[in-house]
This record gives sequence, structure tokens and C-alpha cells, in this order.
Amino acid sequence: MINLLHLKYVLEVEKTSSISKAAANMYMGQPNLSRAIKELEKILGITIFKRTSKGISPTPRGEEFLQYAKKIISQVEEVTAMYKSSKTEKQSFSISVPRASYISHAFTEFAKNIDLSLTAEFYYKETNSMRAISNILQADYRLGIIRYQAAFEEYFKVMLYEKQLAFEPVRQFSYVLLMSKDNPLAKKTDIKADDLKNFIEIAHADPYVPSLPVIDVKKAELSTFVNKRIYVFERASQFELLNKIKKTFMWVSPVPEEQLKRYNLVQKKCSINKKIYKDILIYRKNYRFTPLDEKFIKELNKAKLLK
Repeated sequence: MINLLHLKYVLEVEKTSSISKAAANMYMGQPNLSRAIKELEKILGITIFKRTSKGISPTPRGEEFLQYAKKIISQVEEVTAMYKSSKTEKQSFSISVPRASYISHAFTEFAKNIDLSLTAEFYYKETNSMRAISNILQADYRLGIIRYQAAFEEYFKVMLYEKQLAFEPVRQFSYVLLMSKDNPLAKKTDIKADDLKNFIEIAHADPYVPSLPVIDVKKAELSTFVNKRIYVFERASQFELLNKIKKTFMWVSPVPEEQLKRYNLVQKKCSINKKIYKDILIYRKNYRFTPLDEKFIKELNKAKLLK
């Protein structure tokens, strides 16, 4: 079995071009170093060094092995330095979320308080519910927020139970219509389905419900009275589209007033959409919230109350 000492030995021999000098630098006897290198060559099935008139030099296969050895030692030293130094205390936070303005607002307020004296790695991933679940199970994300229509709650509860994920409610709401202040519908008090027929719906293209075909999910999620859509995957594009293309609209969770003003948008309640949605915080069972997690959750609870 190769160990780190083997790698350090051969790198020192390469550096000094001498078994005796390398042994002295490693504070060991020359016979012991020679024996260790022969043992390594036997494990690998190659000859690492050859004797020349100028001393010890690597063979072609030896040079190849030495390159790998240098990379391994460098990585070990980097990891050791990272965790050994008291100055490398790290602030870590990771969450996958639906595309929601109140959640992004909470994250912004939370991120304002990053301690600039410490290393920080924060991950904020906007995605659909299935990928949020996968990120916790497979990508080492600590938290997730998933969104589902209340009608699909049992599907999600079964999945979360099977995946051994804990969950707790964040918010329940009905979607509102989001549009530009200059949209012809912006001044209407009662928007009906027929009013939207000649407008373009901005929609996210990746809905997911476990155990249901995508075609059925899209039927349940998308407006049946609209046949013109632009599908987007990230929120910055949706705000630009709503702002610049006046005859567009989007179904969204309630948006904080601050963001409406920033993008010249309005949100309108619409009686035609009676579907109830739920945002749920998820995490591994037995996971204990870190102080950073708790700070984010505090901001999240404040943000959901914003008007």
C-alpha cells in the first residue's frame, strides 16, 4: 500500500538527485530510504529511478509517477493548511429554493451580515422542487425550500418521508398576477380569464410533481386560457421581460413592495386563480440548524410578512 511517506521520499530523491542527500534531509539512514523506494517500485511494478553519471534521475515511467506524487502532496498540504490554521474559520450556508422574490429578499438581508473577517461560502440555488430535494441528498446542500400546489401535497409528503427528509411550513398563498405598471391590465380591478387571452404569459419551464407525468403537471400548473408563453429559468430575465414587454404577465407568489418599485411592476389579485400553494422548508432528519441557518430563517419569516 502506498503511503504519503513513500511520496515524500521519492520527491526528495528527485530534488537532490542523491539517495544519501535525500536520506540526510529526511533524517533517516540511507539503507532505510533505499529499501522504502524499492518497496514502492515493487508495489507499482515500475522502476522510478536509474543511476547516471550525474547521480540519480527518474526513468520515463518514474517521471510520470512523480508528477502524480507532486499533485497529491500539494493537495494534502493545501487541505491541511485550510483546516489547521485558526484564521480559516469558515462561514458556510447552502440552500435551494423556488424562484420567489420574498425568499431572495430574505437571502439578501441575511447576506448583508456576512462577517468580513472570516472566509465565507454561501450557495443560493434557484430551482424546482425535485432538484432542491436532490441537492440535499446528493450535493451536500443543508437546506431547501420546495413549492407545491396544495392539491399535490400527499405526493410530496410521501416522497419526503421516503427520502428521510424533515419538513416544516414556511408560507401558504395564492398566486397573484405580476405585470408592468404600463400593462393595459394594470388599472383593471377585476381581471378575468378572457382579459388574458391576448397577452403573453411568462412561465417557468421545469415544474415537477413526484409520480405524475410532466404533461399532467403542466396541465395543472399552466393557464388553460393562454396559448402564448415565454419560458424562463431565472428571475432576472422574467423581471426584464415583464418590464420591457408591456403585454406580458406572470403568476407569482406575493412580491415585496420594494421590488415592485424597483422594476416598475404591479401585482394584482385575480379571482380566477383559486389554487393554493405551499412553500416548505426541508432538511435531513436529525440535522441541527447552524447559527447561520437560524439567521436566514429569521429573515425568511420577516420577508413573508412584507407587503
